[in-house]
Amino acid sequence: MGRIFHQEVNCRTLHYYSTRAPRSRCLIVTTLCAVCTLQFSSEAGAQCAARDVLQNHVKLKKAPSTRAPQVLVTSATEVAVWKTIMLGTFADSFALRNALDAKGCNVGDLAEEVLARPDFIISSTKADVELVAVTAAELGFKTDTVTLAAIYARARQLGFRTAEAEVGPQLRLQYFDQPIGESLIIGMEPIKRWSGEPVILNVFNGGAGLILIGQDGRPDAKISVVSRFLFVRPVEAVPAGELETAAAFPPGVGFKKKSSGAPEH
Repeated sequence: MGRIFHQEVNCRTLHYYSTRAPRSRCLIVTTLCAVCTLQFSSEAGAQCAARDVLQNHVKLKKAPSTRAPQVLVTSATEVAVWKTIMLGTFADSFALRNALDAKGCNVGDLAEEVLARPDFIISSTKADVELVAVTAAELGFKTDTVTLAAIYARARQLGFRTAEAEVGPQLRLQYFDQPIGESLIIGMEPIKRWSGEPVILNVFNGGAGLILIGQDGRPDAKISVVSRFLFVRPVEAVPAGELETAAAFPPGVGFKKKSSGAPEH
């Protein structure tokens, strides 16, 4: 707000001292002032701060389509894209972390460790990623809770791709109108913290500001069937033969060891 106020004061001062100039100069200065105010107001509005979260909540009034009635998913290609985000917009993880700080986005301790780990890789090229949002119940699980490994195995069986770890912080920066109370688990390969425990990321709005947090990423971690996961929608349909092969995999198949810097799907 201080920055906006400063710009408005400067604009008014310029306009005051230009009263003796030709009318065209006054019009130009006034127009520039309006542009300045609008530009800096827009920048200030795109923040993770609690005040902005509450303002967005009033505007939204209700949660978006991620709260739609649950329907059993039989194929990844039948699920509509929930949101498209861009990856590869930062040179490295330090620049990405600084961007989160600049926007006032909170980062939990576990997520902080994930962003600092060597396994957290930033894409070297810009690319759009289509994300879909599904619950464990929509994937076909009927119990109250289910293991993380089983969720991943079923998601792959249906043709979904796991997300890059970069999706978590990038989504946090590109999703400022997240409804209060919404929790979105990133369907990513877990990254081990310094002490060895695997962690996955969660984009959350608890009402006190937008935050990126980490949570238990062990294969046997118990997840509520109403928890919502974000996976990557495949560009092309998955061949029937691959679906049959995936169906025969054990629950732990969702956690494959990476053989190189590129994530496996």
